[in-house]
Amino acid sequence: MNARIRLLILGLALLLSACVGGAQKPPKELLSLTDAQMKIRSFQTRAFDAKDQNKVLRGVVAALQDLGFIVERANGPMGLVTAGKFGPNGHGFVQLTVVVRAKGEQQTEVRVNALFNTKPIEDPKVYQNFFIAVERSLFITRG
Repeated sequence: MNARIRLLILGLALLLSACVGGAQKPPKELLSLTDAQMKIRSFQTRAFDAKDQNKVLRGVVAALQDLGFIVERANGPMGLVTAGKFGPNGHGFVQLTVVVRAKGEQQTEVRVNALFNTKPIEDPKVYQNFFIAVERSLFITRG
């Protein structure tokens, strides 16, 4: 019986020491943005002079379809759209996540994150092309 109690106490002591060693504090800069991240965010975000968020969301979906993307999810109340397509010549996969939200009373902000094979796309031209397509789509729906 003493051997069982000793074994139980030893097991509990090992378990407690493992818990104490893993309780490290995360670094303060863990969630802070770097200058490079802020620069990329500026490429990814554009404000449109349209107060109807749903209209902009529909314009985003239309632009994605025009660019050959398959819309996987569209959530109007959350302003969230996810879409994907295969890359050039069927190599790789491009995935976009778009967030549409009101910015003040007269504008709507659109932010897009693009991934190619799970790696972030940092080329500003990619984002410029996307926003040009959205602008065209919004212009067409106005007319």
